[in-house]
Amino acid sequence: MVRVVGENVEPGIFPLREALQLADSVGLDLVEISPSANPPVCKVIDYRKFLYEKKKKAKEQKAKTAKITVKELRLSPNTDDHDFNFKLKHAIKFLQEGSKVKVDVFFKGRNILYKDKGEIILLRFADELIEYGKVEMLPKLEGKRMIMIIAPKK
Repeated sequence: MVRVVGENVEPGIFPLREALQLADSVGLDLVEISPSANPPVCKVIDYRKFLYEKKKKAKEQKAKTAKITVKELRLSPNTDDHDFNFKLKHAIKFLQEGSKVKVDVFFKGRNILYKDKGEIILLRFADELIEYGKVEMLPKLEGKRMIMIIAPKK
């Protein structure tokens, strides 16, 4: 026994064979909607159209999800003011577009001795961007690079 529902069908509880014949007489398919109900609920619909619309809804849902991009900027511990401001303008543009900005200071050779210089430059960078974004990850040393991530403000 199954409960049958649909647009062109009289709702009711029928034996499975009768429900299948009912759907066949209308030229549609019998699709089980709620198997856990007592009795199970089946709907008389065009199954291909049902699958198409389900796929279409999933595609629309996927399109609505926000895609977050991460833009990367690289500095050195001895970056000049002009270069710093140049990178800062790029970071501002990226944050206004809605992208996250990953800023890293790359230490070459013995520059690794000046970790504090790298941290100072990253914190200064974050301070300059305070009105455009918030620091998501504070400066952290990974190998020869010190990395910081800044997310845009909503």
